[in-house]
This record gives sequence, structure tokens and C-alpha cells, in this order.
Amino acid sequence: MAQSEDQSNGAYRDVYINTSWKRLDKNKDGKFTEKDNKRLWKHLHKILDSNEDDLISFEEYSANKRVPYLKTEGKRKLNVLYKVTEEKDLYLDIYYPKTAKEGKKLPVVIYTHGGGWAQGSRHGAANASFKTVHTALLEKGFCVVSVSYRLWEKDGNNTMRDCVIDSKDAMRYLSKHSDTLGIDANRFFSFGDSAGGQISQMLLLSSPETLKGDSELASYTYNMVAGVSWYGPCDFEDINLFNHDDSPNFKDRFGARITKPNTKPKDKLLLYREMSPINYLEKNSAPLLMIQGDKDTTIPVKHAFYMAEKANKIGAPVTTLIVKNSGHNWRKVGADINPTRGEIEQSTIDFFVSHLK
Repeated sequence: MAQSEDQSNGAYRDVYINTSWKRLDKNKDGKFTEKDNKRLWKHLHKILDSNEDDLISFEEYSANKRVPYLKTEGKRKLNVLYKVTEEKDLYLDIYYPKTAKEGKKLPVVIYTHGGGWAQGSRHGAANASFKTVHTALLEKGFCVVSVSYRLWEKDGNNTMRDCVIDSKDAMRYLSKHSDTLGIDANRFFSFGDSAGGQISQMLLLSSPETLKGDSELASYTYNMVAGVSWYGPCDFEDINLFNHDDSPNFKDRFGARITKPNTKPKDKLLLYREMSPINYLEKNSAPLLMIQGDKDTTIPVKHAFYMAEKANKIGAPVTTLIVKNSGHNWRKVGADINPTRGEIEQSTIDFFVSHLK
């Protein structure tokens, strides 16, 4: 059930702020400082440290923090509850183009956020380059849906598999309610970055009948048209794909987010393979655009090359765009990135539009 926009900035805002604050104040001392997270501190202290005492209190955080949503000229359905789990309720936000007409079903771009399957939120859809891409897609007549999913936590129960299942259940929910929501379940597109890029690939390539979650949504299906992955991994079985400089002492970085502490050795490989989008790639798969940075040490460019190699062998529709001098999140390394951020955004938009039917 969707909340009104007033409610989205009331009770939901309190939940959002309290949840996000817990991620900052991990030691529960009531303050956030540079020692807690240098990267986030660099971004937040200029905005939120109002008394300039080199710490951010909860009062400062809550007074200035706003729930980020896309500002559009079209209708919005915010905080739509699509699934209830033991850990948390899961929501999605639906943005409609201003050209939406009653009775006409719209193509949908489903955005899955990044954050290592452990951080981030669907509100990233309204930030930075994602805001640019999504706003342009709305102008082109797409409906944009941003999805929340359960996050991995150390010593927790959730794994990467839950992230994927939740995201697929979001699409099943959209399919179930397609008539009332005014969306076309035969024209779904996927888009995500980093961990969300892996999820985007999984949504695009794995059959709707696989990786089921909520039993009440299990029977609903959909059709994928095309998808885009920004610096998302395609395979976990070959851990060397994550070894950007071929270090002899390289260790598996993300295995703990795929398996559980009690996972049996014989099941580990099966889980790695299940979460590897490349294993679902077929000749008749929906088109995929992978954009990767050649200096990315988090998700190395090897993943794009590996996916392209298989695509070439079987004749699958995979396109790769390699961004020179780019680390993760399109950070420049040594020189300006090429193509530029604006060109990356436009390439993403053009790819979706080129497959719009």
C-alpha cells in the first residue's frame, strides 16, 4: 500500500533517519566523527556539522537530513510496501512520466542500488548520475522504480541471495499489480551499480521462475527487455576476476556475503555459481550493456571482458563500454575519465531508449 507524499516525509522520514543514523553511529556513542568513516565524513561534515565542533550529533543529523526522492513533474507513489520479511519491511518508489495517460501501460526501469550488498538504499536513485539518468528516462516515457532489499550484515542471516530474491519479488509485485499501477510487465528493464549492477544482471538474465521468495508473489511473471550494469561483477566462481593486479596473496573478497557460516563446503560452489550472472547468459538473453572502469580495483574490468568473451562464443547480445582512467563510481585515476561521466549517462539513456518498443 502506498503512503501519501505527506506521510513519506513524516513517519517514514523518522524511520529512514533512525535507520541511516545507526549505520553511521556504529559504536552507539551518539556521535559521528571522521574516525568512524573518513569517506562519509568528508562528504557529510560540511553539510551537517552546524556548530563546527568536528562531530555530528544525532540532533544535527536529524535536523538537516531529508529523505531523497526524485523531483518530477509526473505522479509519484512513494514507500510502497511490496514485501514483509522477518528482518524488515521492504518498500519501493514508483515515479511516473508526466506524459503518462490513463489506461496506457508504461515500460519500467527497475533500479537496484549499490553498496556491496551491505549498504546503500533505494534513495540513491535521486542522487548524482542516477538522478540524471532517471530524470531523462522519465522524459522519454519510462516509469522508474527504485527498490529496497535486505542487506547483508556480518554475523547476520541475510546473504547476497536474499538481495537478489527480494529484488525479483519486487518485480513480481509490480507484475501482480500491473493493472492498478499502470505498468507493462512485458516491458521491464534493469539498471544498477556495483552490487546493484550484479543484481541488475541477475534480474535481466535469470528466469522469472528462479530464485523465488514470497509465496504470494511466486506465480507472477514478467518479461525483461534490456538491462544496464555499471561496474557490476558477473562471476564469483573465478575469484581471480576480483584480483585487479594479479597479486599472489589475493583472498576471496565477497565470499562471506554469498555463504553463511554454517554453509557446507560442497554447497559453497553451488551458491557461488547461482549468484554469478554469467551462468544465466544465453544466446537469446535480453540485451545487456556493461560499463566498467579500467582502473577499478573493487570490481575490476576483467568482469566485462569475461562476460564479453562468453557472449562472443555463444552469440549473446552483450555490449561493453570500457571507461579509461576510471576507478569505482567513475572516480578518475591519474587522468580524466574517457568517456566523460556525462557521456556515460547518455550512453545508458540511449541504450534503454534504443530497446523501447
